Amino acid sequence: MKFIHRLGYYLGGFSIGLILLAFFLSGKKVSCDYGPEARVKKNIQSKPLKYSDIIQSQIGSGSIDSLDISSVLQQGDIVFSESEPRKEPCGVYKIKFEEKEIMVENCDSLVSILSYKK
Repeated sequence: MKFIHRLGYYLGGFSIGLILLAFFLSGKKVSCDYGPEARVKKNIQSKPLKYSDIIQSQIGSGSIDSLDISSVLQQGDIVFSESEPRKEPCGVYKIKFEEKEIMVENCDSLVSILSYKK
């Protein structure tokens, strides 16, 4: 069999496989969160939030909006140099977005917002 025939069979099978793969994965929410920052953010966003007493009072007085905190959690960058991910029993992370920064305590079943700075 000539090389051009083998190449044709290979490309035909490869294209059929890609079409089948696209068909099976089209409706699923597939993500590739392999970096450390993406994994930590996904872990934090999958747990319920608890606000510290200071944050709760600031939200009640109107100086902080809970939407600001959620936007920092979603769009912010984790500053690993100023975080303590191996702290026992819960890791503490600093997340910055534009001028805002929050400190988050990430436990097994709960995420606590410790501080918020504008």
